[in-house]
Amino acid sequence: MTGRPTVVRRAPGKLFIAGEYAVVDPGNPAVLVAVDRYVTVTVSHLPGTTVEITSDLGPRARLHWQDTRLTPHDDPDGPDNADGADGSGGSGGGGVPAGLAYVVSAAQTVARLLAERGLPLPGFRLSVDSRLHDNGTKYGLGSSGAVTVAAVDAVSAFCGLRLPPETRYRLAVLATARIDPRASCGDLAASTWGGWIAYRAPDRAAVRDLAARHGVHEALRAPWPQFAVRRLPAPAGLSLEVGWSGSPASTTALVSGLDRRAWHGSDSHRAFVAATTDCVRACVTALDHQDPHGLLKQIRRARRELARLDDEIGLGIFTPRLTALCDAAEAAGGAAKPSGAGGGDCGIALLDADAPRDIEHVRERWAAAGVLPLPLRPAAEGNEKQ
Repeated sequence: MTGRPTVVRRAPGKLFIAGEYAVVDPGNPAVLVAVDRYVTVTVSHLPGTTVEITSDLGPRARLHWQDTRLTPHDDPDGPDNADGADGSGGSGGGGVPAGLAYVVSAAQTVARLLAERGLPLPGFRLSVDSRLHDNGTKYGLGSSGAVTVAAVDAVSAFCGLRLPPETRYRLAVLATARIDPRASCGDLAASTWGGWIAYRAPDRAAVRDLAARHGVHEALRAPWPQFAVRRLPAPAGLSLEVGWSGSPASTTALVSGLDRRAWHGSDSHRAFVAATTDCVRACVTALDHQDPHGLLKQIRRARRELARLDDEIGLGIFTPRLTALCDAAEAAGGAAKPSGAGGGDCGIALLDADAPRDIEHVRERWAAAGVLPLPLRPAAEGNEKQ
């Protein structure tokens, strides 16, 4: 196994444009955009069956292959670490730091595919370099999704697999579903394909069950009902502006908050999904037809639907800073909303690209309200060689 070349892959972060919360349910649509901040994963040769994983965010682990599982070097009989990692903090199970749970799950998912194809599992060093954080504090740009996509691509390429984008996406979904079954995996799609995308989530429980019963190889070949993704044209005449609230938020915790309130299946849930689905479809139509005014109208509508949900359920989607971000953009004739689950992280605004003074004024108002303007632009490509 000596002489394997070092592999470097990177994947962009993402922002939700519309469709939050509803997209968690299989088949419901969303619009996302990949952004030009990246997670980079480097994989290089290490003799034997040892796997060393390091991250610029601090956690590190020295593991080895036991069948298709990665177990700590000092615990050869340890459990399947990815199954033990729930993303809730503490260790990721079996002594693996929780911050590496998605990387470990990605590597193990690729390992299952290799084993099913009769290929060996090499040792390697894997390092993670993320630009989706600020001194360890996440921006809310989908770092877990980006690192999963980059790790799947880097590990599979290092092991000699040449996989098309949808196969890499599917592997990333299988890896993610083992840790967070409720994740929409829209971040994985944005990180894989890049640009502006229309996305519908597959049934993650069904595809995970398919892999458990028939193997990863068959799960990659089988149809995934309700899943769909396609690239969209960027909006003509509009500038995408992004502001960071300065406070990290947990998408998993906010989605779980809805579950605890028995929201799913309620009249409120059905009304929200129907309105959000119609809004997302109208956003797609506006993008396809290069209709900036129609898109602005739908972004304002998406903000209202999220605000209505927040009023009914009391999740805390809108913080004072996110509200100030939206108000400043709308006062300048644009449209804005929280991106993702809210409760912190980022907000997005679409402003007239031909009005630079208005854009600068919005940024000034954001800064005065404690919102940090982020110099982000859409990433035209998805995960790629560096």
